[in-house]
Amino acid sequence: MTRIAVIGGTGYAGSNIVAEAVDRGHTVVSVARSIPAERIEGATYIEGTVLDVPSLVTQLEGVEVVVVAISPRGDMEGKMREAVAQLVAALPETVRVGVIGGAGGSLVAPGGPRLIDTDFPEEFKAEAFEAIGVLEDLQTTDAARDWFFVHPAGGFGAWHPGERTGRYRDGGDVLVVDEAGDSFISGPDLGVAVVDEIENPRHRRERFTVGY
Repeated sequence: MTRIAVIGGTGYAGSNIVAEAVDRGHTVVSVARSIPAERIEGATYIEGTVLDVPSLVTQLEGVEVVVVAISPRGDMEGKMREAVAQLVAALPETVRVGVIGGAGGSLVAPGGPRLIDTDFPEEFKAEAFEAIGVLEDLQTTDAARDWFFVHPAGGFGAWHPGERTGRYRDGGDVLVVDEAGDSFISGPDLGVAVVDEIENPRHRRERFTVGY
């Protein structure tokens, strides 16, 4: 049993990670700016934000893994990279950090290019570059800091939730696509992939992509 905190635990990605981790018997803390009316039974809910790292770190005392599942939108626009860097620097080195990024930084083929460098929607580029910046900062941390960074499939999102199948493919740093060229993973199966990585680390100080 692992003590896990999910920052952004009431969002789409975060809530699926919380649900999967609770279902497997882990101790889970969901961190968000407000406590939702509907909660996942077995999870603990607290108010917190990465924009106030000192208070957040105090609330996370005793946690073994911190998963950041937030988006650089709203008042987080242009602030996520710096906030996550501050959080990582403030957490004890014994805490493993996971970040759920976007698909934009994943490669379309071994050796590149990145998805964002192809025909990528202009309206999502700022968010994608912010997440890529978080990854770049993690890659420059001291070797003592253990972390993992997940690129979900291109079609991942609340608009296409899907179901839990318990299966997925790990593409390394290359975007996962199916035989038709589509890239998708459901919210619940993203949760499966993240908790699998927590329970059996295969990507220490690495990023990886997930999809069907």
